[in-house]
Amino acid sequence: MSSSLKRIIPLFDRVLVQRVKAAERTASGLFIPEKAQETLNEGVVIEVGPGILDKGVPVPLSVQKGDHVLLPPYGGNVVKLGEEEYTLFKDSEILAKLQK
Repeated sequence: MSSSLKRIIPLFDRVLVQRVKAAERTASGLFIPEKAQETLNEGVVIEVGPGILDKGVPVPLSVQKGDHVLLPPYGGNVVKLGEEEYTLFKDSEILAKLQK
């Protein structure tokens, strides 16, 4: 984890996710052009916010750091740090947790 990433702490019910990258080569070793690579809707949770308060009662987030999640194809706020790209989602925007 880069030092700049450690400085990003999501607020409220926000979740910082890094999308899983599509394969750059076929099984036989041929390179797949970037435009032909499919966009995967899977990601890994990097950081989570503390959650929100509902009438003074803390509402826990449904995901934790390190979880694999299913993401919507659009939405979230993209954050670029150096070469890496991360996305901030609200907890309610994440579609599902994936069990590995």
